Amino acid sequence: MRSEGFYVVFGRAVGRAVGAQVHALYRALRADLPPAVTDLGPGYATLYVEYDAERTGRTEVAAWVRRHLRAAQGGAGTGYADPGRTVEIPVRYDGEDLADVAARTGLDPAEVIRRHAAPTYHAYAVGFTPGFPFLGEVEEALRLPRRATPRLAVPLNAVAIAGAQTCVYPLPSPGGWNLLGTALRTLYDPNRPEPCLIAPGDTVRFVPVGGLDHPAPTLPPVRPLWPEAPARPALRVEKPGLLDVLVDAGRFRQAQVGMARSGPLDPRAAGLANRLVGNPPGTPLLELTLLGPALTALRDLRVAVAGFGMTALAGGQPVPAHSAFRLRAGETLRFRPTAEGTRSYLAVAGGLDTLPFLGSSSVDLTGRVGRALRAGDVLGVGLLAPTVPDLSPALLPPPGAEVRLRLLPGPQASYEALVALASAPFTVREQDRMGVRLDGPQVPGGQVVSEATPHGAVQVTPAGQPILLLGDRGRLGGYHKPAVIHPDDLPLAAQLRPNARVVFRPLVSGPPQGWARRWVLDPQGED
Repeated sequence: MRSEGFYVVFGRAVGRAVGAQVHALYRALRADLPPAVTDLGPGYATLYVEYDAERTGRTEVAAWVRRHLRAAQGGAGTGYADPGRTVEIPVRYDGEDLADVAARTGLDPAEVIRRHAAPTYHAYAVGFTPGFPFLGEVEEALRLPRRATPRLAVPLNAVAIAGAQTCVYPLPSPGGWNLLGTALRTLYDPNRPEPCLIAPGDTVRFVPVGGLDHPAPTLPPVRPLWPEAPARPALRVEKPGLLDVLVDAGRFRQAQVGMARSGPLDPRAAGLANRLVGNPPGTPLLELTLLGPALTALRDLRVAVAGFGMTALAGGQPVPAHSAFRLRAGETLRFRPTAEGTRSYLAVAGGLDTLPFLGSSSVDLTGRVGRALRAGDVLGVGLLAPTVPDLSPALLPPPGAEVRLRLLPGPQASYEALVALASAPFTVREQDRMGVRLDGPQVPGGQVVSEATPHGAVQVTPAGQPILLLGDRGRLGGYHKPAVIHPDDLPLAAQLRPNARVVFRPLVSGPPQGWARRWVLDPQGED
């Protein structure tokens, strides 16, 4: 799959009329989705349309969008599916930025609280993480920009502001908004019939409460992704690795509620592992990170390991890279880390037995859907009938000591930012399934009205540090995205190790003023 997309832009600022147009178009498109359209991401003033460029082209997708634009532009009512409810959220105003917000606005903390709680807010979109509501509008006196550098961890249920927006972080996650307090209702729980408390079009009121008599909610239970007692036990976890997670092709068409795409970060290696045992593309398998697990076979299995994070050891002997082999009942499969990459994939002929959620068996760690493997877990083998294995697939090229990534101009491309990205090597500071933080030259960044984040976007905050956005990225965000990784190089980005060196090579053609055109379909004219 090769993800591409574009934005339908209805405006440049937060406004209810514009928001209604966004959701009117979203509803019309959702009711007539072609198979190759993989997601729709409504924001405040834009709708991001993502498609698989291996199955369709921009011209065809743009024509489909234009056929439905009348619904968004010609008296489409409120634009929302329902009239909307009024949701009251009690808030304990104890946020760590409350005093700073008061100082920067020239108000005392009590007045900040009063002004934040006074309005009735409109829910424009849900995104970033599951159930995260984007609400507006904050009154002028409280409008402060996001932090120049986002926090690595914002606490559960934090109530925050940024510009004209306010929100609740329904799950712990990175974030750059200014924290005012703690919401005392559960906004997201994947175990409920309707996981998200707030939907676009709803009205939200914050109700101040005080004291410790109002405890904050705890994290919702994790929704399981595999049966606790599988019908056909296959693998028992003797010792978990650093991060072993179940993945399939990914969770598509769920951006509107903030669910991550998830899926394999290196789809090329995952696809190879499945082919080696004769599984169809997207069959559930395991993604292993840096340090693999110890797994005992509970029945005879045919398995395959592909990728660069580690070498498989069966019966104590190394297995050739990117190969399939027989694992006998009672044998334990172990892994030895390599210095070449980060992730490897373990496929079992017939697939793994799973309990899909929203059409996918991929773990979403932020969204509390599935979890990493633990000692004692038992995974079952599925009932897929394997085809003839591909015993001579093309070998994957190793990432190398210095990884070169090609860049395409992004939604907020500028000549200065692309020059800075190409000016010197960067070093991987931190990496996880959400993204890769880099140290290196300062890159011009900034903020925009929150919009969908393309797969592989290079996000740059005002502090100038680039972040490569991967499969578990937040689905809406408000920082500049001056570049995106070339789709063919995303597997290399997934294999970046801590402290690895990254060299960017921008692929640029035409004048700078034309770079944004590939990202925008203008509702009023030609794209």
